[in-house]
Amino acid sequence: MKQSEWNGFKRFDFDFEGRETTVVFAEEENRTDKWLLKAEYFDAFPETELALMRQGYNLVYLKNTTRWGHSDDYEKKFALSKFLTREFGFCASCAAVGMSCGGLHSVYLAAAHPEMVSVMYLDAPVMNLLSCPAYMGLPPSSKEAGESFWNEFYAAKGISRSDLICRRDHPIDMAHILLQHKIPIILVSGDSDKTVPYCENGALLEKYYKENGGEIEVYMKRGGDHHPHGLPDISPVVDFIRRHY
Repeated sequence: MKQSEWNGFKRFDFDFEGRETTVVFAEEENRTDKWLLKAEYFDAFPETELALMRQGYNLVYLKNTTRWGHSDDYEKKFALSKFLTREFGFCASCAAVGMSCGGLHSVYLAAAHPEMVSVMYLDAPVMNLLSCPAYMGLPPSSKEAGESFWNEFYAAKGISRSDLICRRDHPIDMAHILLQHKIPIILVSGDSDKTVPYCENGALLEKYYKENGGEIEVYMKRGGDHHPHGLPDISPVVDFIRRHY
């Protein structure tokens, strides 16, 4: 293991079954067995994670094969959870933190292994691949950005736009599994997001959960684009996670 410091906390980087893995421990005096799984973009907008780490939560990240999701990514995370429980005494379940494509990863993980996810914080999550990266509804912020996203997705997944239309394994198609296992969700988004439009992504999850009795809290940022992630006042997210995990 390679030891370093991350925002004042002890960070350990190591190889887990061929994947780059990071574990950042809360301070020993208030450390708990609870942990946050940052599904993608480890260093991005960490204010919520840092606030929870100051309250004893640990932070974990495992590098994905692609930000667009692969079943091996979810199975590796599940295996990692067993390792963390065995080696560090971590809780068997986590709080999943999913920003943008990290939301996609969080939803697929919770659908594959619902017992591993106690609560989810989704921030401008990709829920509908026909919207992002295919942009078959609202247009992207620029033609170049849209083409770049789509080319990256196609190279990683080999799925065409016509294939996407016929598929029923978009993240939003997993919502019934999250609901069945009563996984609470806090959802944050900007109402002017041009990268992952809320009306084509997060709104679908909000509607499904509310219509079917699921627990979901939604915070919309007026005039907010895709970045920055998070709320100006992160306390609602911190409080929601602490209540449910």
